[in-house]
Formats: sequence, C-alpha cells, structure tokens
Amino acid sequence: MVVGIVIGSGVFFKAQNILKLTEGNMPLGILAWIIGGAIMIVCAYSFSILAEKYNNVNGLVDYAEATCGKKYGYKIGWYLTTIYTPCITSVLAWVSARYTLVVFGMQDPTTATCLSLSFLYLILSYVINVLSPIIAGKIQVSTTVMKLIPIGLMAVVGTIYGLIVKDAGNTSSILVSNFSTINNGSISALFGAVVATAFAYEGWILATTINSELKDAKKNLPKALVIGTLIIIIAYIAYYIGVAGGASVDSLIEDGATIAFKNIFGVVGGTILNVLIAISCLGTLNGLMVSCTRNMYSLAVRNEGPKPDVFKQIDDSTNMPTNSAILGLLLSGIWLFYFYIANLTPVLIRNYDAESASWLIKLLGTISAETNTYSVGWFAFDSSELPIVALYALYIPIFLRITKMKELSGVKRIVLPVLSIIGSIFMIIAAIYAHKWGVLYFLIITIITMVIGKKCYKEE
Repeated sequence: MVVGIVIGSGVFFKAQNILKLTEGNMPLGILAWIIGGAIMIVCAYSFSILAEKYNNVNGLVDYAEATCGKKYGYKIGWYLTTIYTPCITSVLAWVSARYTLVVFGMQDPTTATCLSLSFLYLILSYVINVLSPIIAGKIQVSTTVMKLIPIGLMAVVGTIYGLIVKDAGNTSSILVSNFSTINNGSISALFGAVVATAFAYEGWILATTINSELKDAKKNLPKALVIGTLIIIIAYIAYYIGVAGGASVDSLIEDGATIAFKNIFGVVGGTILNVLIAISCLGTLNGLMVSCTRNMYSLAVRNEGPKPDVFKQIDDSTNMPTNSAILGLLLSGIWLFYFYIANLTPVLIRNYDAESASWLIKLLGTISAETNTYSVGWFAFDSSELPIVALYALYIPIFLRITKMKELSGVKRIVLPVLSIIGSIFMIIAAIYAHKWGVLYFLIITIITMVIGKKCYKEE
C-alpha cells in the first residue's frame, strides 16, 4: 500500500537531471538517491508517531493542527492550496506532455507544442475530476501498476544488458564503463542531486494517513512505512542503474532514458515503454488534480480562507466543490506558464557584458568565459523542487512538538524527530547550494502569498 501511494513518475523525469547535475558520476548519483531516501524514511517514521497518537488525522493540515494549533494548520493549508499542489500538478502536466511527444519522436520539451499539450492535459484532468470523480479514482488505481512496469523492466533487464553488452570502442561493458568514468563530484552537484530526488520521493506524507486502513496500526504503520519506503529507494536506485546499463552517460545526459529503452528493447519495445511512462505520468497528474480541486474546499469547510461560503459549495449533480476546483485549475495553469518561462525558455534570462556589469549583476549572475558575459535569470526558480523543500521547512515545528511529548519513548521523542529536523535542514541547505538566488526569488513569492493568506484568515 505504501509503495503504491509513494511511487510515482518523478523518477522518470529526475533521473536524467541527476545525471546532468553529477556530470555522469554514477556513484555520486546513487549517493544522492540514498540521502534523499534516508530523509524520506526518518520523516515518514516521525509522522507515523503522530498517526499512532491521533487516530482521526487525514492529512498534513490535520497533523499541523493537532500539534501546532489551528492557525499553523491554516498556514500549511494555504501554502498547499496556492503554491505546493498547483506547482507540482503543473510540472506533472508538462512531464506527461513531454513523454507523450517522445512517443511520436519529438524530443524537445521546450516547444510551444509541449506547452500546449501540457495545458490540454491540465484541462482534461480537471474535467474528468469534476464530471466524474468515480472515473478519476479508477484511473488512479489502474495507472499505479503501469508505473511499476518500466521501473521493474529497466532495473532487471537494463542491468543485465549493461553487464553483458560492450560499450562501443571499449573492452568493458556499458555499465562497468559508466561506473568507471568518474568525474570529480562537487558538494554543489551532490546537493543539487539530493534536492532533485525530493521530487521523485514526494508523496510519502500521504502514506502516513493510512492508519485507519491497517489492523493494529500502532504496531504495523511504522513497519509498513519503513519497509515500503525502503522498497521504493531500492527500486529507484535499481532503475537508475538499469538505465545506465542501456547507453553511455553522455547519451543519457543528452537524450534521457529513451535512448536506453530503444537500445535494450528495440524501437517498438522502447516506444511501448515510453507509452507506459506517459500513461503513468497522466495517472499521477490525475491524482494531483484530485488534491488541487479540493484544497480550497478543505479550508472553506473549516470556515477559513477567502469567501468560505463560496468555496465550500458542493455541486448536487457531481458532488464536487466546483468553485474550489476552478480555482485549483486556474492556479495550476498560472504555475505551468511560470514553469515554462522560468525553466524551459530564456524569457527571464538576461545577459550583461562582464566589463560594464554592475556589482549586483556580478553578484546575481553566472559568468560565461566564452562570451565574457554574465547571465542572470530574473525571478527564475525551479517550481518542481523548491516548493517541496519549503514543505520540509514547514515540517520542522511539527517535529519540534514531538520532542515535547513526554509520554513517548526516548527514540520516538528525541532520536527520530531530531534526525527528521536534521534531514529537513539538510534539504534547505542543499537547495540554497543548488539553486542559489532562485531560493530568494521563491521566498519572495512565497512570503507575498502567505501575507495574502494571513489577510484572509479570520480568528474565531
């Protein structure tokens, strides 16, 4: 159950990013997967302690309310509604479009066609959720299996292929050659790769709410979380190694896992795998849209947020919170457009001559030795990663509250929450190293959004 909830489509998207960040350094990439996974495990286990204590919790907002009070719960709910969920939903719409176009031989994810298809997928997932929530639920269940097929095939077949087939112009096999070619890894590269794994591992917080579905949850929930998350870490690392067995790291950095699929399974088999990945991404998008359409409603039923009477209205024919759903679609569309111009096109990037550049440009920019210019991405940040890291920051007050629960044992009250806090702080530091000024731009947007949310909060 835990594996089905957490395992998603991020591994397909971020594996190539991690290869790029580490410049093909396989051991460094695997270390990043291990560190990101370890942080997931300790944080999930800490939340399982709360799940044991509070039997009726049904999500992160409930955990926040139970530990830190109603006002803090509202802050997290507002953040999830306006930034986190629509950001991740918009990225999955783009990932779905990207892999759909790969099936038809269109590799460039920055085209207007890819953006248009991303918006189409957003709208279609919204329509399915609004018109038929039952169908949306069935789609979510059926696509879970499809996620496992490419991961399992590449983990096993890719590794075997990589150990048997020789690298072109090399006496070693492809996999041995890829592991032997080790570039000097930097701290910045490792931190960037760890932050990238956060997107692939995200979803673990949902697994901490299954206590009502388990027999003897107090005993079995921690066990299910540890075993389930360990399986996911092993599966992701095995997939990462399997993909590296299908092509040289240079080819993978350039073309992604698609080239490995085709090398191992042929054109037809590789295309089928890409189809399965595209469908699994659409399934993940559908699941995220479920949350996106209901987030403002979940605040409104608590009489919180702007116009609660409007956003808690339920459509009689579909049993859906239509106004909340429309807002969720709108916010996802806005964040999709931002993701496109900030990360996929040079719209927000400006180049300045190094000799005449001001101190501010030199501080914010990245210099190119070839052109002798500073490149500055004004208010450009990665909306697929930083919203997740910010959520880790929001976990910290909850973990601190656990340390004050004197009825717990020393391990549960001190060791696990402290490790979770350390892991969360590590994620924050890693993001600062990896994204630099992008973190500041994201914080500015987040602070403005949270101030607006505060204005909408009414004390009872």
